[in-house]
Amino acid sequence: MHTPIRRPRAAATGAALATALTLSACSGGEPGALGDLETPSEPVDLRMTVWTADESHLALFQEIGDAYAAENPDLVSGVTFETIPFADYTTTLTTQLAGGNPPDLAWVLESYAPEFVSSGALADVRPVLQDTDGYELDDLVPSTLELWQDEDGLYAYPFSNSPFGVFVNTDQIAAAGQENPADLVAAGEWTFDTARDIAAATAEDSGKQGLVVRDFDYQLWENLSTVWDGWGAAPWSEDGTRCTFTDPEMVDAMRWIHDAAFDDGAMPGPGTTADFFAGDAAMTITQISRASALDGSFDWDLLPLPAGPAGKQNVIGQAGIGVFAQGENPGVAADFLAYFTNPENAEKLATYFPPPRASLLDAATLSAANPLLSEEQLQTVVVDGIKGSVTKPVHQNFAKLSETVRAQLDAMWTPDADVAAVLDDTCAAVQPLLEE
Repeated sequence: MHTPIRRPRAAATGAALATALTLSACSGGEPGALGDLETPSEPVDLRMTVWTADESHLALFQEIGDAYAAENPDLVSGVTFETIPFADYTTTLTTQLAGGNPPDLAWVLESYAPEFVSSGALADVRPVLQDTDGYELDDLVPSTLELWQDEDGLYAYPFSNSPFGVFVNTDQIAAAGQENPADLVAAGEWTFDTARDIAAATAEDSGKQGLVVRDFDYQLWENLSTVWDGWGAAPWSEDGTRCTFTDPEMVDAMRWIHDAAFDDGAMPGPGTTADFFAGDAAMTITQISRASALDGSFDWDLLPLPAGPAGKQNVIGQAGIGVFAQGENPGVAADFLAYFTNPENAEKLATYFPPPRASLLDAATLSAANPLLSEEQLQTVVVDGIKGSVTKPVHQNFAKLSETVRAQLDAMWTPDADVAAVLDDTCAAVQPLLEE
């Protein structure tokens, strides 16, 4: 299906986020502070915003929420999970914050973690988790907590630590006479170049698409980190002060992406949408939580990310669940968070969202919760993929940066684009924002 490229919204997400977090943090009381849990005068309704609309995800969330309400009738009358579309998620959430109507709990995307954590809008949930019987806070892998901490405070639980992998439609690839990518993995020859070649040949044979970076759609540029990390590239320096879009590694990586789309026929171009899970593409780079969309209509496999010139890199998408300090019921919300993410429920959530708990991060345990995936797939993509992993780009000023980069990269998505010149312009626009 062909659709026009969607352009950035007129309202700046960056300004909205800054305003919302300022208002939320300054609306009274001590931001981030949670007192002892007090039983409310009457049971309350809790609301948690999420970006998934997957019925199986929501059914599991509701099962846990209903169980909490049944066990704590004096605290809550119910828990509601409010779905906000991913493309609009942060904008809508910050609008709720600015309007004085924050949810009790919310998913927070890793890219925005530094802004939310430093703002004071989120409550420090470490004391509640630490003091909850049987919670086993020490079981959380320390590296998964890094984005969500500030000194001794913990401002969100990293409930999803999902490595990116490559789902492949083995039916389409075999029909095109291409080598099985799993054999390339076993031979140490699974690279972005071989993936590109297989994707292009399969797309030509099937009349469909080749390799899709899911949710990129020529808007969410940060999802391209699943590719450019293979070149050792990054959008800015590790300390967040210097633009690195013009570094040779990034220029080479972006040229590869541009050529794959416009010259090789390996990736769909702008305005073309292709859903791998509907059989529209040979491969897609995404996370294991998407496996629930597989309906058995074709044979498939799940493989680790290919290697680039810098070798194989592990990239994870991370989301935290935070409690808003200025919500109506932060104490009850934090108590529910402790219940929602305790060892028993973390194991249930592991069906779709790889947990931060060391005790659950083994292929056998994950396999019991993920019947669609084999132990080998879970070991190579999830367990091994979390080790030494990096997240998608994050920055203290990410909201403004995200929109600026997206607007600048629009010039790249034409067949005759000068990739290096576009990246020069991108850094010229980005550098002042890195210095704010």
